[in-house]
Amino acid sequence: AVRKEIQDETDRITGKTKHISNIPIHLSVYSPNVVNLTLIDLPGLTKVAVEGQLDSIVDDIENMVRSYVEKRIGDVGHDLGDIATSDAIKLAKEVDPTGERTFGVLTKLDLMDKGTNALDVLEGRSYRLQHPWVGIVNRSQADINKNVDMVSARQKEREYFESSPEYGHLAHKMGSEYLAKLLSQHLELVIRQRIPSIIALINKTIDELNAELDSIGRPVGVDSGAQLYTILGMCRAFDRVFKEHIDGGRPGGHKIYGVFDNQLPAALKKLPFDRHLSTQNVRKIVAEADGYQPHLIAPEQGIRRLIDGSITYFTGPAEACVD
Repeated sequence: AVRKEIQDETDRITGKTKHISNIPIHLSVYSPNVVNLTLIDLPGLTKVAVEGQLDSIVDDIENMVRSYVEKRIGDVGHDLGDIATSDAIKLAKEVDPTGERTFGVLTKLDLMDKGTNALDVLEGRSYRLQHPWVGIVNRSQADINKNVDMVSARQKEREYFESSPEYGHLAHKMGSEYLAKLLSQHLELVIRQRIPSIIALINKTIDELNAELDSIGRPVGVDSGAQLYTILGMCRAFDRVFKEHIDGGRPGGHKIYGVFDNQLPAALKKLPFDRHLSTQNVRKIVAEADGYQPHLIAPEQGIRRLIDGSITYFTGPAEACVD
């Protein structure tokens, strides 16, 4: 069903021709046993256009393949005739000169002419890669037509290498299962190498965001409890900084001391308390506030008004002191 859908989608884009399209077909497969990966199946490189294809198909395929393998690990076809001069190796060397992202995979080993083998390539004598070459045996077209499942295909592949007189000594380093293990180990290594730089980037971003928050101000809570917490935090911060000034931990402590020891007392001495608390004014305010009601101890309402009035006089010097 999956294969038919891919074929149908290809026909919808290119028509029932041998043309190609660079529009990718996206297929999502979900499994709890596999990490999130993107597998890109590219067309094999070709040297000539066949009947029904445009002459530009050779360059079109190479440009399409190049656009992917420049940044990713890709899979492209090859010719065993001379592996060192194959188009796939040439392209891989151009986009990955260090060989860190290139894996050599030889397929269809079971279809080679009798009396020939690929040992020179697999053992690195024809062309050595940084990563070891891996040979695999996929399902044949007959197997696909018979709907041979992948479990049976992998078992058949293991039996081929274990019983092969040419590849028997390399059986433990051959096959699709070994290739999957090799790629998994490489993926884990790449992830481990990237983690420190990712952590550094995250920490740098956090520091930048905190600096921005400090410059524009932290958000204030909407509920009363959060607002009270914010206010208390600001008061504690002010108290700490103020104490550092007074104790000489920060410059300017002598100025604060001068304000409280000189300016504030001088301003308070100029307040008209002698007039506000004179006997005549006290008698007048008490009489106006309490009237003729008897007092158990003292004229409470009158005294409250006198206190309120006195506190009002402190407003100006207090604000000037804070400023």
